[in-house]
Parts: sequence; structure tokens; C-alpha cells
Amino acid sequence: MAVITCIEDLKRLYRRRVPKMFYDYTESGSYSEQTFRDNCSDFAQIRLRQKVAVDMSGRSTADTLLGQPVAMPLALSPVGLTGMQCADGEIKAARAAEAFGVPYTLSTMSICSIEDVAAHTRQPFWFQLYVMRDQDFLAAIIERAKRAGCSALVLTLDLQILGQRHKDLKNGLSAPPKLTLPTLANLATKWGWGLQMLGTKRRHFGNIVGHAKGVTDASSLMSWTAEQFDLKLDWDKIRRIRDMWGGKLILKGILDEEDARKAADFGADAIVVSNHGGRQLDGALSSIRMLPAIVAAVGHQTEVYLDSGIRSGQDILKALALGAKGAMAGRAYIYGLGAMGQAGVSKALELMQRELDVSMALCGERQVTELGRHNLLLPKGFLDSYQ
Repeated sequence: MAVITCIEDLKRLYRRRVPKMFYDYTESGSYSEQTFRDNCSDFAQIRLRQKVAVDMSGRSTADTLLGQPVAMPLALSPVGLTGMQCADGEIKAARAAEAFGVPYTLSTMSICSIEDVAAHTRQPFWFQLYVMRDQDFLAAIIERAKRAGCSALVLTLDLQILGQRHKDLKNGLSAPPKLTLPTLANLATKWGWGLQMLGTKRRHFGNIVGHAKGVTDASSLMSWTAEQFDLKLDWDKIRRIRDMWGGKLILKGILDEEDARKAADFGADAIVVSNHGGRQLDGALSSIRMLPAIVAAVGHQTEVYLDSGIRSGQDILKALALGAKGAMAGRAYIYGLGAMGQAGVSKALELMQRELDVSMALCGERQVTELGRHNLLLPKGFLDSYQ
């Protein structure tokens, strides 16, 4: 742990320790992966304005998200198959987030179920919902999230239809892995991962298998999932889901100013500027490039979070300085989880907070809530809209 100084160190360990299909699942985008790459490269274009001879004492990265105190304005994004990156991965990530003081978001497509995570944590977590056609399943999973005490529902809007991810198709991605010759050859080099998986009973999609009608194993799950994403999701259906839920609602997958205004007028407690990590519409603009226009469009009507591209504390700083209330990170903590389990997630959070704190100080700020456009140097044309 002593030699790990950045998220990239965790990523290198992660790549060595996790089977190829799950590494590729995390570290890829759809089609040409242009948007996947832009999410990070556009962050790299933004420079920070250094200030000197200022009082740097008494700094704090603390803030609130949806009224909840947080150690820094970051939440862990929902990531499907997290329990395949590391045995009981969702539980380990949730416990690390809880101990650190930031929200954890459990995916509908998690390996550990809502009940599993609730049984192993003490603080409420957020639950991310994909809208399925099966109305009985939809109502039941919302009720399960309520019973588990989830403090917010994160409704994903940008996956009514699945963007093609070439690597997943070529690898035959599944949970648990199908034992083909290429998969077996790769698993033979991942003994640590395999031994951990043998020690857990959680190897299927825990929120779905045994809960959705007719879904009892991996094969029936695949056929069910292929038919279930609701192509007809619209604002009327979102309204019905809000009424069923009755609590804090976050709308994730906003990448357009008009959609952002609709979400704010709808009464969303927060919106997440996100392109699904570059895994859906390839060719869409990066989240950080769209953030300022969306913040301007919604004003103070709702909290705005930035997802897709967060790999460091400086990325968090740049998002906050461009108007986000908070950030969400997925891949950064998955690297830590796959590298060394719960301790790796904690390490990822520590690294990002430390970088945020030091960079904030060198920009002349003591409170994370004081960050703004004045802390940045933007390349010419960065804020210009594409026509």
C-alpha cells in the first residue's frame, strides 16, 4: 500500500489480478470508444490557476450531497457486475464508502443484492434503477430498496437500448464466466481471484435471479434481460416511478441542456451529467464539456453532479469549479476494488481526497465549497457549443 501513490497504480494492479473479460468490461466504451477517451482527454485540457502567499491552513473538503454530510463531494457511481471484479465486491465497496463518508450507489445489475448490501452496512446507500418492462418486477425492486432504507433512487435514463461494446461481445461476457477455452486459459493466471470467488455464494445477479419471473439461472437471466429494457421510457413513466418511490430522486444520464431543464422542472432532487462512461452513444460530447451549459440551464433548481471521466482529485476539483455540486466516480474505485478489495476502494478514496485537498490549497482555496471558474484556465473554445 505504501508505494501506491495514484489511481493509475491501482489500475495496474487491477489489470494483473482480474480476469480479462471483467477488466475489459470496465475499461472500454461503445463502438470506436471516442467518447470513452474524450471523457478523460477533455479533463486534461483544463488547467488550474495557481495562487501564492495565501493562508492555506484550516482546509476542508467536506460538503453535503442531497443534504447528507460528505467527507468530499463525491459519490461512488453504480457499476454493474461489481461482484465479479472482486468476491462480494458491492458489499466491500459500500463498506469502504460508508467508512470514508461518501455515498455508495448500488446498481440494478449488481451481483450482491440490495438485501446483501443492507445487511452488511449501517448507513443508507443509494440504489440505481434500470426501468424494465416487467411492471411487477419494477414495483417489487423499488419496494425492496425502500425496505432496505436506501436514501435516494438514481434513475438511469440513457440505457433504454444497449450501446454495442465490442470487447464484451468478443469476450462472451457473463456472470459467472462461461468456461470456454480462452476464458479457462485466462482464469488459470488469476488464482487469487478464483479462490475468492470459490469462497462466496454470490456469483449471479442478486437483484434479479430469483426475483424476476422465470429467472432462475444465468441462461434464463440473459434471455430475460435482452427483452426487458423499456424502450418506451418517457416523462410520464418517470413520474409514475417517482410516485412509487416517494423519496429523493436523482436522474442520471443527462447530456443535453433541454433535457436538463425538463429534469429540473420535473422536480428531480439532482441530475447527473453523464454519458454512461462512454459506453452508450459513442460520438457524444464528454460530460465535462457539457457540464457548464447544463449548469447554466438549470441554475439553482436542482443539484448537478458530474459522472464519466473522474480519475483523480484534480478531476473532482475541475468539475466543482465548472459548477457541479458533486462528482461521481466508477472506474477509479473499481480499479482499487479489483486490486485489493475493500482496502483498495478506501485507498482510491484517500488518493482522490488528498489530491483534491492539495490542489485546492495551491489554487488558493481553503474550502471546497469556494471553488469556481476563477480557479481554472480554460483553452480557447472549450465552452463553445457545437453546431
